[in-house]
Amino acid sequence: FNSLNHDMTLAEFKFIWYMEYSHRMWGRVVGLAYILPAAYFWHRGWLSRPLKGCVLALCGLVCFQGLLGWYMVKSGLEEKPDSYDIPRVSQYRLAAHLGSALVLYSASLWTGLSLLLPRHKLPETRQLVRLRQYAHGTTALIFLTALSGAFVAGLDAGLVYNSFPKMGERWIPDDLLAFSPVLKNIFENPTTVQFDHRILGMASVTAVTALYLFSRKIPLPPRTRMAVTSLLAVACMQ
Repeated sequence: FNSLNHDMTLAEFKFIWYMEYSHRMWGRVVGLAYILPAAYFWHRGWLSRPLKGCVLALCGLVCFQGLLGWYMVKSGLEEKPDSYDIPRVSQYRLAAHLGSALVLYSASLWTGLSLLLPRHKLPETRQLVRLRQYAHGTTALIFLTALSGAFVAGLDAGLVYNSFPKMGERWIPDDLLAFSPVLKNIFENPTTVQFDHRILGMASVTAVTALYLFSRKIPLPPRTRMAVTSLLAVACMQ
């Protein structure tokens, strides 16, 4: 307020405060939704030994996610001599918080579906193995794209260029490698961060499309076919 937002009213402050407060409360509700049923199922003896390990890992990841969130917010409250007028959290901690959340969500979904749906027993053909490997690679690319989005948000990199497909008047902006050493640009130069996110986003859509086209050549169960088609639809919408 003293450095930047002189005209902020109490009502405007309450709005952003309640957004943060609601996010924290929702996170705690998620934690209870994991831990309380897990303790109950464990006590009743409904969990197999492998599932116990999985449940412990998920509950531990929930607690780690909360701790990481606190660590991220803490970075936004620290005095930064080089940017007093822009209070923001560390883009590194923001990316870690988002990445941890994606891992937690994916692991939860995978565990739930593994219990609810029987595993398909398909012959291990060469094409099927290649499809699985390609799907794993596409997953990693999408995960990396999402993490790069956290760097865009953390650095307000979306405000640097607002034209597409060019960035301003150029395909490759002049200040792409303005920082030294060069590696620093990937994580701290807003122009480079936005450029990387664009490239990764287009690469992800291309990879998903290629995965879909390749899957059409292989006889797959209806559930798997629906999953691949849904992935393409969500990628295009995204």
